[in-house]
Amino acid sequence: MMQKLSTSIAVSGASLLFAVVSNAMPVQPPSGLNAEQKQLRAIYQELVEINTSNSVGSCTAASKAMAAHLKKAGFSEADMHVIVPPGGPKKGNLVARLKATEGATQKPLLLLAHIDVVEAKREDWIRDPFKLIEEDGFFYARGSSDDKPMAAIFVANMMRYKQEKLKTKRDIIMALTCDEELVPAEFNGVEYLLKNHRDLIDAELALNEGGGGSLDKNGKPVRNGIQAGEKIFQSFSLEVTNTGGHSSVPRKDNAIYQLSDALSRLGKFEFPFRLTPTTRGFFETMATLESGQLAADMKAILREPVDMDALNRLGATTPFYNASLRTTCVATMVNAGHAANALPQRAQANVNCRILPGETVEQTQARIQSVLADDAIKVTPVGKATVSPAQPLHPELMKAVTDLTNQMWPGIPVVPTMSPGGTDGRFLNNAGIWTYGVSGIFHYPEGSNAHGLNERLPVKSLYEGQRFLYDLAKRLSQ
Repeated sequence: MMQKLSTSIAVSGASLLFAVVSNAMPVQPPSGLNAEQKQLRAIYQELVEINTSNSVGSCTAASKAMAAHLKKAGFSEADMHVIVPPGGPKKGNLVARLKATEGATQKPLLLLAHIDVVEAKREDWIRDPFKLIEEDGFFYARGSSDDKPMAAIFVANMMRYKQEKLKTKRDIIMALTCDEELVPAEFNGVEYLLKNHRDLIDAELALNEGGGGSLDKNGKPVRNGIQAGEKIFQSFSLEVTNTGGHSSVPRKDNAIYQLSDALSRLGKFEFPFRLTPTTRGFFETMATLESGQLAADMKAILREPVDMDALNRLGATTPFYNASLRTTCVATMVNAGHAANALPQRAQANVNCRILPGETVEQTQARIQSVLADDAIKVTPVGKATVSPAQPLHPELMKAVTDLTNQMWPGIPVVPTMSPGGTDGRFLNNAGIWTYGVSGIFHYPEGSNAHGLNERLPVKSLYEGQRFLYDLAKRLSQ
């Protein structure tokens, strides 16, 4: 889920732009796949083509398939666990451990990726969403970017570490988990493992989804990001009821119209602008990388009082910028009526909010109720938000990421960002396992369309991410 809930960390603008060395060799696109890339390609395809959606898929099947690869690479049964929660036979999770070679002197490093995916209707897609298609420099499939690339990369890299007999000072743990995409979820893998098998995933820090790099429209790397903060995920149910009646004698008080009018007001409303320490630093850094009106607008929102014209232009430039500047609430599902020839007795909508760190669920609910301006519409939280503490920037991690970025993509900065979505990192951060979104996987400005139609990943990005994460985990464990 890029999707994905912790409070913001205090990061100064100066600390966001790290030193860049100019004598490193740039990454070259492979003219042909080497042995490691071919292995990854096969694992990635297999994982993508195992349907792990909630409706008909099985994370257990995917976990067992990935465990089979690890077994062939030399992992013992004692170092691998397919853990299926009671009552959720298709909600299995895979945990594997590469042990430190001469006794661990540091707490483990956790490599976390979720293997469940959101639903995908074949009739809506150009291609079969559960067949990996490589076309025009992209991989297309459901889960091709969220989050099966990281899962496949972790599996392939763990196999390589094992076969190379990598010497480490800490254990490396890999956890492939289920139901990250469902909130609330009865069988969330990370939450279940923390409650029932904490010893299997206990670690000093974790690498997770949520970070990644940005390309310009021509495919040139612009920046490499580390997720160091998340918005709070909270959905609300909006419901209005009516006595209904026969459709041949319509009345003015129609539940569908009443809810529609209220949703229209909410759709036109913008939550107040507010910068967190992380987003302030992000825009300070981005203002040095952009040019023209965009750079000027980024600088203008950092001043007080804020330039409202600049803020409006910036918010309209890209949904990501707008989501970084304020809490957002958006209608995602609507259900109304009970018969084609009857007036609706009920109309209900789900509104999904991503709340800025420092703001509360209660404040957001009160704001929604005020904007709806209709006391007859009942606003109820769906589930309970998980709010986690701010994680500190880990010096060893930041140095490793910066050094590797300089080697692979000379001249681009490493920028900590706040994710507008939410991840399973919220559970780990609450447990004291500091979790950072970092992947080395780059996307074009339009993104991957994760959760949407025709989800895709640049082919080159898969293999660059493989190299980046292989070296990163290796550095952090030696």
